[in-house]
Amino acid sequence: MRIGIPTETKTLEGRVALVPAACGDLVRSGHDVCVQSGAGEKSGFADADFEAVGVRILPDAAALFGEAELIVKVKEPIAGDLEHLRSDHLLFCYLHLAAEPALTDRLLDIGLTGVAFETVEEADGSLPLLAPMSNIAGRIGVQVATHLLHQPQGGRGILLGGLPSADRGHVVVLGAGAAGGNSAHLAAAAGARVTVFDKRQDRLAQMMAIGPNVTALYPYVETVGDFVSRADMVIGAVLVTGARAPHVVTREMIASMEDGSVVVDISVDQGGCFETTRPTTYADPTYKVDGVTHFAVTNMPGAVPRTSSQALSAAILPYVQQMARTDWEQRPSLSKGINVRNGEIVHPALK
Repeated sequence: MRIGIPTETKTLEGRVALVPAACGDLVRSGHDVCVQSGAGEKSGFADADFEAVGVRILPDAAALFGEAELIVKVKEPIAGDLEHLRSDHLLFCYLHLAAEPALTDRLLDIGLTGVAFETVEEADGSLPLLAPMSNIAGRIGVQVATHLLHQPQGGRGILLGGLPSADRGHVVVLGAGAAGGNSAHLAAAAGARVTVFDKRQDRLAQMMAIGPNVTALYPYVETVGDFVSRADMVIGAVLVTGARAPHVVTREMIASMEDGSVVVDISVDQGGCFETTRPTTYADPTYKVDGVTHFAVTNMPGAVPRTSSQALSAAILPYVQQMARTDWEQRPSLSKGINVRNGEIVHPALK
């Protein structure tokens, strides 16, 4: 199959879907792999690195999309990409269509088959292609919020781990999946008091096992509101596979927080789990509501493109190899990942 990997065009997005080593495996399997010139530069992979493993470098998006049958990219297609997509294309990337009705309509008009990384689901309910980026986003969320708590950034002036004679910071994490779990681990390692909310008892047990500075609770609305009001940092990591994220934190809860507190909405790709969330980019990543700093960048892992590209490539390569076969829909996990096809919505959460 002719597999194309375009340059990402989202603001300050540096990832590439497949690193040279992964492309080399595809070439050895007999596939024709094309990469748009410069696609790997921000991740530290030069065109020459791809050429060394048998990849063809094409000069621009028009040439890349024009030759490829299977388009493998990182983020959802935006204006420039949409101009080149055709009905016979098989698109494999993060789509997050629940929060993007206009993009959904455009893909339906094009009539292509779109398989979303975030809805590829194994029999045990795991989301193997979402997990690696969730792991990274969970860590980035705490790293960024820790900096935003500094007074020169407009924060409360808190050192997260505290010191003898000084209080620790209090971090609330909503959701104990891959993203939330990583946030909790990093905040706890920094010495903060951490409270994690989740509905699953097994996840709550995993969070309690992190250490004595972690408390794990069921997300009763009143309890969430109480803890959010007293938090220095709130990380939102709520996920309903393929669907728009529910608003777990209301505008009133945000208003109850101290000025200079920080909230990070990792769920922003699926619409956000804070009522006050609006999507941002790394060019202008934050805004304030009622004195509370919000960080809601829609491509958080894009800040560490070298790490992210390596992790994503390792996760998606086996699925790309399967999708390059004519019988790829026989694999249930990939069949579940289909969001749109032939001008119709396929995934149940989007219908």
